[in-house]
Amino acid sequence: MLPVLDLFDIRLLDALQREGRLGNQQLAEIVHLSPSQCSRRRVTLEEVGIIKRYRAELDSRRLGFSVTAMIQVTLATHSPNNAKEFKALIGRLPAVQEAFSVTGDSDYVLKVVVTDLDALSSLISDELLPHRSVDHVRSSVVLEILKSGNDLPLPDHFSGMPAQAKRRNQSGDNE
Repeated sequence: MLPVLDLFDIRLLDALQREGRLGNQQLAEIVHLSPSQCSRRRVTLEEVGIIKRYRAELDSRRLGFSVTAMIQVTLATHSPNNAKEFKALIGRLPAVQEAFSVTGDSDYVLKVVVTDLDALSSLISDELLPHRSVDHVRSSVVLEILKSGNDLPLPDHFSGMPAQAKRRNQSGDNE
């Protein structure tokens, strides 16, 4: 069962999603709780799966991945087995950074990162199009990344917190 999040939890999550290397002392200063209380809350949020993992954000261009593309994929048939085969295919392709099942003209949208246009062509021509689950592919090369990030808008989303959670905050749940 997921815990009821209060303002301290939201502050802690917001700080960690911006900088996952923060220690409990640093979190305590940001969240206005003791380091031990921050530690307990962090462990709880990890155990219930709200915090899924910690990782470094790498600069793809500096590492030689100069092409980002969005690929729309339409499946050949709409059956559970075909969808399962397609999911297995994209799971084997490290260039696929994100994959979404979508509504509209296509069935899936893939975000891929590759070294160059030849690598993109190879991914499409040698991996996606020949696969029996795929009927049609349309790609768009990203010219400029205007915004990138995975930070959730926590303070905005939780600004209308239920009164119960707000009361929990005001009761001084810190040590």
